[in-house]
Amino acid sequence: MTTSAVLDLTSALIACPSVTPADGGALALIQSRLAPLGFAFEAIDRRETRNLWARRGSAKPLFCFAGHVDVVPPGPLEAWTSPPFTPTTRDGFLYGRGAADMKSAIAAMIVAVENFITAHPDHLGSIALLLTSDEEGDAKDGTVAVVETLAARDETLDYCIVGEPTSVNRLGDMVKNGRRGSLSGRLAVKGVQCHIAYSEKGKNPIHALAPALAELAATHWDGGSAHFPPTTWQVSNIHAGTGANNVIPHALEMLFNFRFSPASEPAALQQRFAAILDRYGLDYDLRWTLGARPFLTPQGELVAAARQAIREETGIEAELSTSGGTSDGRFLTMICPQLLELGPVNASSHKIDECVEVAALAPLAAIYQRLLERILHV
Repeated sequence: MTTSAVLDLTSALIACPSVTPADGGALALIQSRLAPLGFAFEAIDRRETRNLWARRGSAKPLFCFAGHVDVVPPGPLEAWTSPPFTPTTRDGFLYGRGAADMKSAIAAMIVAVENFITAHPDHLGSIALLLTSDEEGDAKDGTVAVVETLAARDETLDYCIVGEPTSVNRLGDMVKNGRRGSLSGRLAVKGVQCHIAYSEKGKNPIHALAPALAELAATHWDGGSAHFPPTTWQVSNIHAGTGANNVIPHALEMLFNFRFSPASEPAALQQRFAAILDRYGLDYDLRWTLGARPFLTPQGELVAAARQAIREETGIEAELSTSGGTSDGRFLTMICPQLLELGPVNASSHKIDECVEVAALAPLAAIYQRLLERILHV
């Protein structure tokens, strides 16, 4: 497999200015590559988000590649060594927004599918691609919309590879076989505003929260499980005050997040959190948002196939991990029992001068092709 095939397609995708939720023409480009291979296409768009469901064949098993063409904003253009949507190769790396997250993986998927179908036009089962332009944003109209559509007609996936950048130091050294859950909260602590020189007339919500905050930060929520690290709790934002230095604020707002293992249920975390607040007699309002439940793909056919493909292509043993943030895998597991995230090195994702190693592009496509060959038994 030549590097140029994946490099050229990755470059073409980077040139699509697909800042979320725009696709920047990337989905049309992908569809034009898949059309000659006999794929049927369905646009499952919602509001400003474009979603593409492409499928070849109707038989089981169904092997799906999934991912997103949208990218985060590039930030200050003057900080980039080369323009973020002008793919540029230098010193063995391809630079551009989305190079690592995750246009190189999508290009590798397309090239792998092209090569596989060319070699095995009468393969068993079916191949699908599920692509969205709403992963980096609110993720309310992207993959979840496609999953809801497929579930409504009892259409399920047997195997799925998500092209998130999961590798740490070199291609294939880490594969995500699960993710922790995400539970966010918004806490409003009520106080009484007054002149700071007459504090006896007011109630400072910052002072009121302080001992509870210290206990929350020191709480051991659980010990994790065999496949998951312990649940963590972190504050992301605290705001209070008028901007003046002589006014006790009337309220405090705090944003926070649990990344939780299966050892803790969301309802139990909510109850424990509120119990700590209640111990300190706080006057508060609390709102919760469950962003994701934890999921896990255990040892099985897909895990074995992925580790073998990586071993054959790179010579290394892939580590299975459930670390990191959320991904669209949380939606896909609703209709897919075996799902892995496998992609390039993650070091530059979302950064200025995002890049991917050119030498890793062809091996990534080869790993994906080996997966197809193993799962579809050719």
